[in-house]
Amino acid sequence: MDHEISKDDVRLALAGDEPARTRLVRALTPIIQSRVARGLLLRRTGMAANRNIRQEVEDLTQEIFLVLFAGGGKVLRSWQPERGLSLHNFVGLVAERQTASILRNGKRSPWKEDPTLPENFDQAAQTSGPEEITASREQLKLLLHGLTEELSPLGRHLFDLLFLRELPVEEVIQQTGMSPDAVYAWRSRLRRLAGRLLDEMSDN
Repeated sequence: MDHEISKDDVRLALAGDEPARTRLVRALTPIIQSRVARGLLLRRTGMAANRNIRQEVEDLTQEIFLVLFAGGGKVLRSWQPERGLSLHNFVGLVAERQTASILRNGKRSPWKEDPTLPENFDQAAQTSGPEEITASREQLKLLLHGLTEELSPLGRHLFDLLFLRELPVEEVIQQTGMSPDAVYAWRSRLRRLAGRLLDEMSDN
């Protein structure tokens, strides 16, 4: 929770205090994964068709942590709680912007490179328990459950084709026999619905 991580906790984590770093990783992982998942669903356009969204969430989450801890934690050190922005909201904004930049520019993209975290940071994440390791999977399960509740069988099938399997629109048209306009309309609708559900998950 936000109130468990103070500015002093961040300083301790960046100074190499392992318990503080573990707490920081545990606190930040779910919000980063949630924002990354939302960015992928709303922005990706067929890149890495052989990758599934769960793997992309894990890889981009790792990328965001690299950004946060780069240069001695310069980004994290710039967080100023006195300005009214919580740590979760601050890091969430960083995750959103970095995800958008990667998907837009293709720079340091997880399907073009294989970035790894520093060894001690990776160990901190592993020792923090299964909760944060499985957070993205749980959030995506909730998202898929929400979509199942709200969509028709056709909508669920199109979500699978367009977002989970990342098929090109042309191939979806061939498989479904739908018109291009109908497929594009469904893609926009599904993006909006997924974004709303992810927002609700973040708020909760």
